[in-house]
Amino acid sequence: MHSSSRASRTATAEEIPILDLALSSQSGGFASLAQKLRSACQTYGFFYVCNHGIPREISDAAFAASRRYFALPFEEKLKDKIDERFRRGFMPQGINQHAGHVPDLHESFDFMIDLPVDDPDVAAGLPLHGPNRWPSAHPWLREASEAYLVATIGLGQRLLKLFAASLSMDDEFFLRFCRKPMVAARLLHYLAQSAEDNGFGAAPHTDFGMITILAQDDVGGLEIQKRDGKWIGAPFIPDTFVVNLGDLFKIWTNDVYVSNPHRVIAPGGRERFSIPMFFNLDYRTPVQCLDVCLREGDVPKYKPTTSGDYLLGRYREVLKYD
Repeated sequence: MHSSSRASRTATAEEIPILDLALSSQSGGFASLAQKLRSACQTYGFFYVCNHGIPREISDAAFAASRRYFALPFEEKLKDKIDERFRRGFMPQGINQHAGHVPDLHESFDFMIDLPVDDPDVAAGLPLHGPNRWPSAHPWLREASEAYLVATIGLGQRLLKLFAASLSMDDEFFLRFCRKPMVAARLLHYLAQSAEDNGFGAAPHTDFGMITILAQDDVGGLEIQKRDGKWIGAPFIPDTFVVNLGDLFKIWTNDVYVSNPHRVIAPGGRERFSIPMFFNLDYRTPVQCLDVCLREGDVPKYKPTTSGDYLLGRYREVLKYD
């Protein structure tokens, strides 16, 4: 049972700090923010952002569309079932399963940058590239979801500049690999859990790519594992997004920045909604240890890879298609 292992307390502002992005427009503010970001990445790899520039109505519309979609009959949603090639569409509960755990207690609708079938990468069969699976009977889902994706991509680009600066790299370093980024968003509906449920809304895991930008509702349930193994809750804070590192950063930084395990337990028998956006670089981006992250005598801990190959391998570990 997971109920006895729930987080015993809420995270403090020192553990999961709030970064005020309005400071970036002030004298010395960008450098100060980059330093605060670096500190957050060297502790738990999680932080909040406020004054992020995304109007609340965009997030509210996406949440409203998500609730409306998941209230549809299961058979209706199943018409949009996700496929392994494009990884877009409705993901029923039972597909997402982390090693050592029962399938996660959630369903989702996944979408990415919408690419036509005659796009050169799509035509060539490049994995994770293709058209979204928007249900034609429900155009409101596409309208709200695409507006949310565009807005969070803009936020992701701003954050990547801060990440580069925090590592003493040129601000544009990561943005050079965003010509056709593999950004992916997910409308998530966590099923209401009872004390008898032997599982998690999302079992303990780390995210795979670069960064995750998360909007969560006021139900709560996101928990982060500290280095000592204890769990702390990341509460809902109005008008903020939660941002966390993905595993590619440990390759870039030789474990200077390490992603942290996290999980979701929807509390109190209530259903929960959240919308993560996974900001990943171009498929062919070469990922290897940065020189600035190697101290004298150090050697890279991880083999060079590409962004797409790494993500594809990790997806195959957790997605159990029929």
